[in-house]
Amino acid sequence: MTVVRHLYIHVPFCPSICPYCDFHVLTRSAGQVEAYLKRAREEARTLAERYEVDLDTVYLGGGTPSFLRDGELEELVSSVREHLGWGRVENTLEVNPGTVSDARARHWRSLGFDRASVGVQSLDDATLKFLGRQHDAASARQAVRTLLGHRFRVSGDLITAVPGQPLDSDVRELVALGVEHVSAYTLTIEPGTEFDRRGVTVSEDDEQLGFERTATLLGELGFERYEISNYAKPGTESRHNLAYWTNRFYLGLGPSAAGHYPSRDQHLKGERRTNPTLPGWLAGELGDIDPITPEEFVTDALFMGLRLTAGVDLDDLSLRADLDVRARYASTLDLLARKGWLEQSGPDLRTTAAGRWVLNDVIRTFLTN
Repeated sequence: MTVVRHLYIHVPFCPSICPYCDFHVLTRSAGQVEAYLKRAREEARTLAERYEVDLDTVYLGGGTPSFLRDGELEELVSSVREHLGWGRVENTLEVNPGTVSDARARHWRSLGFDRASVGVQSLDDATLKFLGRQHDAASARQAVRTLLGHRFRVSGDLITAVPGQPLDSDVRELVALGVEHVSAYTLTIEPGTEFDRRGVTVSEDDEQLGFERTATLLGELGFERYEISNYAKPGTESRHNLAYWTNRFYLGLGPSAAGHYPSRDQHLKGERRTNPTLPGWLAGELGDIDPITPEEFVTDALFMGLRLTAGVDLDDLSLRADLDVRARYASTLDLLARKGWLEQSGPDLRTTAAGRWVLNDVIRTFLTN
C-alpha cells in the first residue's frame, strides 16, 4: 500500500472575515468549536484506518488556527497524534499576528510546531486598514520577533498590488525582521467577497508591477524564488507545500479540506477528495471524490510543478503516471516552446519568465490538446 506522508488540517474559525478572503471561514459561535474538535477526532481515526500514514509534514491552515484557545489547539493536536502521528520533518501553524504572545508561542512550540506562517500582509498601517486586517504594523513586527525568539522557522505572507502600498519598504522591513521565507500574493478580487461587492478592482499593470518588483527586491536580499509566489533563503523552502507542487499524496482533514489520495483501483493514479463545508462535514457527509486517470495525473502535475522554478522532470513524471509525457504532448510542448512560454533542458521542463505570468493559459493548452 502507498504511504501518505503529508497532512493538511483546515481550521475554519477566524476572529473576523477579511474583505478579500474567499476561503471557507467563519467567526466562531457557541458550540461550534467543540463540535469541530469532536468531528476532527473521528475523521483522524477514519483516515488512519483507510490509509497507510507515516507523516513527514503537518500543516494547520485556515481560517486562523492560532485563533483556537490553548486547550482547543491542544485537543486537536492530541487527536492527530493519537491516530495519525506527527510530522518528522516540518510542522507548520498559520498565525495571525494579533493572536501571538510570549506564552502562546511557547505553548505552540511545546505542542510540536516548529514553523509559523504569519499573515503579516503589510507593514504599513494604511494598507492593513484597507485590507480589513485586525492587527497593525507594530503587532505584526512584534509577532515575528516573538516567534523567532521561540526558535520558530518563520514565513511571512505579503499581499502586493494594493493601492497606495509602499511595497519596497514592506519587503525590506519584513526581511530585516529575520524571516527565512516569504509568500507574496497579488491582491485578487474573488467573486462573492466583500471587495467584489464594493467594486474594488486591481489593474493587470499593478498586478504585474507588484509581481515583478517583489521578485527583484527579494532576489537582491538573498532570497531565491522557488515557486511563482514563494521565496526562501537557500534550504528553507516549505517542505509541506513542495508536496503539493510535486503532486504527492496528502491527507485533508477538516471542513472543505482537500486531499490527494492513493486509489485501490490499479487503473487510476489516485483520487482527489474535497470535504464539504462545516455543516455537512459535521454531519459526516463525504464530499466530492474525483478519480485521477493517468492523463489527469500528468496535467495536475504540470499545473502544480510548472509553478516551481525547478520545473518538472518529464522522465520522473512519465514513470509516475505510466504515460510517455513527451510522446503524448509532443505537439503541445512544441507549440508552447514556440510561443516562448516553456523551455526544456534535458528532462526538465520549465516556464519562462513570460510563461510564468500566463501559467493558466499554459495549462489550458495542455487540457485542450
